Amino acid sequence: MKLLNGLELAEFIKERQMHQVRGLRQAAGINPKLAIVVTIDHPTINVYMRMKKAYGEDLMVDVDVHRITQDEAPAKIKELNADSTVHGIIVQLPLERPEETDQIVDLVAPEKDVDALGKDAIFDPATPMAILWLLAGYNIDLRDKKVLLVGRGKLVGAPLERMLKASDIDVSVADRQTTDLKAMTLEADVIITATGSPAILYPDMLKEKAVIVDAGVAGEEGKTVGDVAPEVYERDDLTITPVKGGVGPLTVTALFENVILAARRAHESQE
Repeated sequence: MKLLNGLELAEFIKERQMHQVRGLRQAAGINPKLAIVVTIDHPTINVYMRMKKAYGEDLMVDVDVHRITQDEAPAKIKELNADSTVHGIIVQLPLERPEETDQIVDLVAPEKDVDALGKDAIFDPATPMAILWLLAGYNIDLRDKKVLLVGRGKLVGAPLERMLKASDIDVSVADRQTTDLKAMTLEADVIITATGSPAILYPDMLKEKAVIVDAGVAGEEGKTVGDVAPEVYERDDLTITPVKGGVGPLTVTALFENVILAARRAHESQE
């Protein structure tokens, strides 16, 4: 079994980002800043906040967390859009009233929408970017491969499908309407799964020497688990993300890649 270690790759990219931020600060006088709008108090969200703040500190990117009510979010986003010292804005999901998600994320100015959730997004979303970085980092060429996406969610599956098709990759998608998932997985050379449904992929569903990227996140009995069943890791012919340290570390890295890019673009537009 070959493990796709995202943590190692993230550390490599992080070194490059540290040099980029140092250059922006010293040569251009730009202090990159990320603003995170949080409207709900939840232990998992608090963990994500700590991770992003810690990563920002390592890079010397300022990370401001604005804890407000959902009703206050539109005014806060408008204020952050107008603040020239803020280069990236994230609306942390989920919201207390999820039915308003599209309405609220669309308020973020496209040039600051580093999560790429708005309808006019100009950045690549972080998790799909992280997945492609991970595959490229381990020299997994998707051309001439049968690629299967399991899940068509707003955050991962749908944008990743668009990105792959834009690169002329042969990609199929399995979603809630799929009646025979096993038939599709057995045909796939590369499977990228992001459903958030624990253990939907089992050993007998995977062809020999398949590549598996598990980007699913779900809670089960107090633990964070992915889409791949534990038994899959007993197969030694697979190339697969580890239970921890696969896509996750690279997602934070990809997010800050967008923040750095937004800061650079803002500086160039002012010159």
